[in-house]
Formats: sequence, C-alpha cells, structure tokens
Amino acid sequence: MADEYDGLPDDDISLLEDRPGEETLDADVIVQAKEVALEPDTPVYRLRLSYSHETFLAAYKGSGSPKPEILKPGSKVLVATRYGKDLAQIIGPARCFSSEIARIERAATEDDLAKAERNRAEEEEAFRICQQKIADHQLEMKLVSVHYLLEESKILFFFTSENRVDFRDLVKDLVSVFRTRIELRQIGVRDESRVVGGLGVCGRAYCCNTVSDKLKAVSIKMAKDQNLSLNSMKISGPCGRLLCCLAYEHTFYNEQRKLIPQEGSRLSYEGSSWKVTEVNIATGRLTLGAEDGRILQLPFCRFAKTDGRWCICSRS
Repeated sequence: MADEYDGLPDDDISLLEDRPGEETLDADVIVQAKEVALEPDTPVYRLRLSYSHETFLAAYKGSGSPKPEILKPGSKVLVATRYGKDLAQIIGPARCFSSEIARIERAATEDDLAKAERNRAEEEEAFRICQQKIADHQLEMKLVSVHYLLEESKILFFFTSENRVDFRDLVKDLVSVFRTRIELRQIGVRDESRVVGGLGVCGRAYCCNTVSDKLKAVSIKMAKDQNLSLNSMKISGPCGRLLCCLAYEHTFYNEQRKLIPQEGSRLSYEGSSWKVTEVNIATGRLTLGAEDGRILQLPFCRFAKTDGRWCICSRS
C-alpha cells in the first residue's frame, strides 16, 4: 500500500526527491546548437558525448558530394561543444523535431582517434592527481570524472558536493601541474550516475546511462500515485534519489486511473453493495469487498461509467 514505509524516517523521505536548483550537466554540458534551415535530404543523427553521456541531434551534409555521406552507428565525429571541438559517437539516424541542432564538422580521422586514446590514459593520471589535491586541501567534494578536450587546451573536472565549494586554490594547484586551462564543474548526483554507469536494483544498466539522458525531476507523489510502498530502499536508486522509472511510468498510471473507479468507490452489483479496496494498475484488476465479507476481483474492462456513476458490466 502507498502509505507503508520503512528505511528513512517519515520526515526524511523527502530527501529522496530532487532538490530545486541542483546542478546538472543538462544545464552546462551542451552542444553549440543553432537554429538552422536544413535541406530536405540532409541526414540528422543522434550523438552521444562519451564523458557526460549527454545525447543531442546533429546534421551532417558531407563534403561536396552530390549525395549526403551516411555515417554508421558507432562511428566517431567531430562536433563543436560549448567547451571546444570534441569527439562524439553516432548512435543512429534520427528524425528532426527541433530547429536547433548541432552541425557535425567531419568524421573522425585515425589521428583523432589515436589522440583520444592517448587522452584517456592521461585522464586516468589527472584523476589520481586531482583526488590527491582535493585531499590536500581538505575539500568536501567527490571527483567524478576528468576529460581532455580533443581540440582545445583545457581539462574538465566534474565533481559532486552537498554544498558549494571554494576551489580557487585547487584550480591554482592543478594549473601549476598541468600547465593548461582547468575547468571544474559541479554536477548533481543523478548526473554522476549517468556519467559513471552501473547496474540498478532491476539488474539492468542505469536508465540514465543507457536509456535516456534527459533527467526528469521525480517526486514522492509519483510513488504514491503508483501505489508503491514508501520504502527508501525500494524506491530509490544507487544515486540516493528516487528511481527514474517512477517518472517514466507516472503518465501511464495517471491515464489508466481516469478509466476506472478509484479506491473507496462504491458500486452495486447483483443486488449487493461493493467497495473498491484495491486498484492494481500493473495487473489491470480491481479488488472489491462486500459488507458480508465476500471478495471480488474483476478486470478493468468490466467497469464503465454511465450518467456519471461507475457500474459493473455483465460478462461479454
């Protein structure tokens, strides 16, 4: 039932909800999308940035050939981001539902891929060094990932923290070590899960990492609307926030509830008065109880609304 709970105390259940104003990569790591008029035959692709798992749409005409050059899923391309030109991976062709899309500059060359591979090795060392510097400065922050831009002299450091962090001295130390521009970005815990990845309680990869990078705010009300137990261990993910799937399924539950009587509704059936005691959206069945103790379970299709009142239809 929706009013059951354990795990966090009642006053702390709200800690599972997303916090207003919490930093997210969606607000900061974004491609340089512009409003462009595409020719009818210009292919549009969905791309993913490897270091943030952010996806976006981009168009690619090719270089001078009469027919558009087709890019294969899994291939790498060079595209402009707000930080500089960088590699992105082709997920596949996409329909363009937005006038604001990025432009793919070109397909990645062997030199680009080799440089990206060298960068990955340097990112591991930069991660270790930054972690040590954070400890030296006794900063309350958790380093999540490090990324070297492909065609920009800049290193990006992504971290999470419960509060704002004064990292000016840390930046000075990092600049003295790497002799290049340094940028630290504070992100939210959901973004951390999206970047790092892993397996959820369902045994499958995190939705935010593999299904959709468009993170939605999830509320306790969504769990209640789905008649879920308010058990912090059951409705929260490894990120410490409510499960993303609660938001995915919330619309479905709301639409289904409009088609059936709700808990507490009273109906007449075969000369007796019945009360709806349970609504199970997942199985598509309602449980009703009579005053004499009888229990009745019926599928949604047996219920109809006539003259503003719910009634139970005869079997077809």
